[in-house]
Amino acid sequence: MESTSEPESDVIIGLEVHVQLNKLKTKMFCSCSTDYHGDEPNTHVCPVCLGLPGAMPVLNREAVKAGIKVALALHAEVQPFTFFDRKNYFYPDLPKGFQISQYDNPLAWGGYVTIETDEGEKKITLKRIHMEEDPGKLSYKGSITTASYCLIDYNRSGMPLLEIVTEPVMHSPKEARLFLNKLRIILEYLDVFDGSLEGAMRVDANVSVRGGGRVEIKNISSFKGVERALTYEITRQKNLVRMGRTVRRETRHYDEVNNITVSLRSKEEEQDYRYFPEPDLVPVYTEELLEEVKQTLPEMPEEKRERFRTQYGLSDDFAKVLVLDIKMANYFEEVAKTVNPKLAASWIVDVLRGELNYRSKDFSFAYERMEPEEMVNLLKHFEKGEITEKGVVEVIRTKLDEGGKVEEIIKAKGLFAIPKEEVERLCREAIENNPKAVEDYYAGKKQALNYLVGQVMKATRGRADPGETARIIREILDSS
Repeated sequence: MESTSEPESDVIIGLEVHVQLNKLKTKMFCSCSTDYHGDEPNTHVCPVCLGLPGAMPVLNREAVKAGIKVALALHAEVQPFTFFDRKNYFYPDLPKGFQISQYDNPLAWGGYVTIETDEGEKKITLKRIHMEEDPGKLSYKGSITTASYCLIDYNRSGMPLLEIVTEPVMHSPKEARLFLNKLRIILEYLDVFDGSLEGAMRVDANVSVRGGGRVEIKNISSFKGVERALTYEITRQKNLVRMGRTVRRETRHYDEVNNITVSLRSKEEEQDYRYFPEPDLVPVYTEELLEEVKQTLPEMPEEKRERFRTQYGLSDDFAKVLVLDIKMANYFEEVAKTVNPKLAASWIVDVLRGELNYRSKDFSFAYERMEPEEMVNLLKHFEKGEITEKGVVEVIRTKLDEGGKVEEIIKAKGLFAIPKEEVERLCREAIENNPKAVEDYYAGKKQALNYLVGQVMKATRGRADPGETARIIREILDSS
């Protein structure tokens, strides 16, 4: 597929992000549990979320408070009152034949999310934030284009959803991914959302190119999927324009199996949904809830980043990475209570984070296998010179793969560093036993020093610090 790196004005992207408020205990309009992941299909249902005749919805107050919390964090203007509407359309995953959503009076208007692009900071402005219930889940046997049937699981039906709608201000798939990454970080700081759960964040992407109509890509379920779907769709539309064909307004589906978008139907207009106020729910007045929610807002990523710089003296690079994950930021602060913060940041960002990523794990796993107090213990050994950098890495890898205690791993693997006096003795021995390498060193051959260091490392079975060993050898040779 050809590159889609085009001038900004050629591509316009807007996103509709559907966020499950899955940290809540019950669904949007009934008392069914939200903890359905991994359970048998259609076991977390009741007459309300199945849309059975006569069932009446009851609004989940905690869901409204969570929605307000998100709106405030995204700098949106929470409305003094809001009400729900019926959005009418017929699809198998919508048992009532309509979705309880919001239209004229959403929860909040406006807002923005700041992302860091290659050209600097950019504000992705928001149009609106509204609440609604989640439909059920359709499961296809293979690809949507080849499956002969689909199954429906209504466990998800009625889950509390926030729909966050951006203005069409993004101009590349990469910008869309950066926005979604930043939004996810904010949501996890607010503790209203668990992004690791299936279906926690789904995206509808609207994209158009110069000379073509707007196309909506429905229900993309991953950040990488959004970038791939947009990349494919932009290329498809540009190819149509080049051939003199019309890019028509339509709704398409992203086929993750084949990495293509396929046509579903012509694009709906708002009037097609025949919105009207939901008669079974009263308006919600937010003033009282607003003051309550303001007291619960946590320190947000930008605030924490600045505090890490001032309180701990960290570089902006380290602070910026640490706040990307609330669990990593909290892990760092636990370690930094006892260990030099700069040392802690370096090992957590550069080594522990990398080892977790290599294993496709996050910092929840670090709390299980490389507990903060164990990290403190390990780094104290390092600060005292009792273990080398190589030894620290070895302990971290062993802890993540096998578990165990730091002290036991160090002893079992013989990782305690050689005393400085012993290293100095071995350095002098290496110099005496390798006159040719010494001669090469004086002749300016840099590899000679590395050879001598290697002899010491071999004698100590890697327990000497290579940097300190090189310094000692250099000092002995230069003073001779």
